[in-house]
Amino acid sequence: MSLAIDQFTYNQDNYGVLLHDGETGETALIDAGDATAALSALETNGWELTQIWITHHHGDHTAGLQELVAETNAEIFGPAGVAGIEQVMADGGSFDFARLKVEVIATPGHTLDMLNYHLPQEKLVFTGDPLFAMGCGRLFEGDAAMMWASLNRLMALGDDTIIYCGHEYTAANAAFALSVDPDNVALQRRAEAVAELRAAGAPTVPTIMALEKETNPFLRAADTAIRDNLGLPSVPDEDVFAEIRRRKDSF
Repeated sequence: MSLAIDQFTYNQDNYGVLLHDGETGETALIDAGDATAALSALETNGWELTQIWITHHHGDHTAGLQELVAETNAEIFGPAGVAGIEQVMADGGSFDFARLKVEVIATPGHTLDMLNYHLPQEKLVFTGDPLFAMGCGRLFEGDAAMMWASLNRLMALGDDTIIYCGHEYTAANAAFALSVDPDNVALQRRAEAVAELRAAGAPTVPTIMALEKETNPFLRAADTAIRDNLGLPSVPDEDVFAEIRRRKDSF
């Protein structure tokens, strides 16, 4: 099966994503931060919304949900505690979309209710805010050990997994990544490519897991060069991750 995917922007740097199956006519929206933007994207494509998948409770991912519920008959999936959720999902859960299985992976850290939606048959994962292109989310509700465990769950997906995340942060993430991993040639090349894309007004999302493992410092806590650069040659990986996150917070 080949799904049509439309990634659209809203707010200053958020991404929403529509998935559409031409055979069944089903359409899913990942996160509902802006109803006007989502409805405009649906109208442009001529698609009818049938499902909404919420990743977490932050307003830039949920602010448009009530309007979308009022405007459509879409079924709402997401974590407990978010107003309007009809199908409460948790780690290990699953549901069907267009004859495909959608697996739910909980990745607490950024928030405690963070959910990721994985379509293994299509090699797609929608991460919301725990994993960005060359970055990861701030630790608003969880701690470093929790987030490191969550990122390891995502890294266990196939290297060819395509990652859609919730924000266009990549240029800033690249600048920080070079500060902790300056000799990484793959990172240097990617930073140049990102600068060219952003200069042209083009998105840097989606990304792919293999590329993140090569260039995203938040996934590279075991790397010797990063450890040496941080002066942490022999501490546990989660402590290296915690130091990288601490440095990014004040970068």
